[in-house]
Amino acid sequence: MTGTIINIATVLIGGTLGLIFGPRLKARFRETVIIALGLFTLAVGVSMFISSLDVEGENILVPLISLLLGGLLGEWWRIEHRLKSLGASLEVRFTRGIESTAGSGFVRGFLSASLLFCVGPMTILGSIQDGLTGDYQLLAIKSVLDGFAALALASTLGLGVLFSVLVVLTYQGGISLIAAQAQAFLDEVMIAEMSAVGGVLLLGLAIGTLLELRPIRAGNLLPALLVAPLLVYLLRLLGMG
Repeated sequence: MTGTIINIATVLIGGTLGLIFGPRLKARFRETVIIALGLFTLAVGVSMFISSLDVEGENILVPLISLLLGGLLGEWWRIEHRLKSLGASLEVRFTRGIESTAGSGFVRGFLSASLLFCVGPMTILGSIQDGLTGDYQLLAIKSVLDGFAALALASTLGLGVLFSVLVVLTYQGGISLIAAQAQAFLDEVMIAEMSAVGGVLLLGLAIGTLLELRPIRAGNLLPALLVAPLLVYLLRLLGMG
């Protein structure tokens, strides 16, 4: 839950600054921060992958096969597309008919911020990582991004952006708590393989989302996080693990 608490704090700080100073912040400053975060995310991804290789019993082929199988499943299920469609459909559904009401700015700010902060692979991966291993690095990176996003949104949509922290707490915190419970069924090797997969997913997020070097549907690779421990278990049953 540490990562979620940090995320909530940055949204509150960013949103408050947005209400006060938002219009004065130039776009080039935000772009530079995002590039810096993208480079840092690359470094964290590489570090996660390499450190997982030091665990005794880790098999380098497991994360590779997990990514391949998970990617195929993700493409089949169209996870990335469904995440984006979910956000778009929720926004349309809950903002329909409020444009002309007195509180429309508050509601639109609340909904827009909630969707932006909670729909995406970085949210899911970061929350799982935080709950499973206590490593909140990815959520810390996301927190900085969300803080700047809250600043920009609050400067135009107002106070509703700050109340989106209630959704962040429920959604991200819920995923982290579920992941923490799953830890009882996972051993050190399984967690190491999941960390290796997570490191590669971080590289994809950095390249495709933050640095925008090449479009990468990182959301479609999320099933690899589930495939990795199952593959370790299967190899042990076959006497190969």
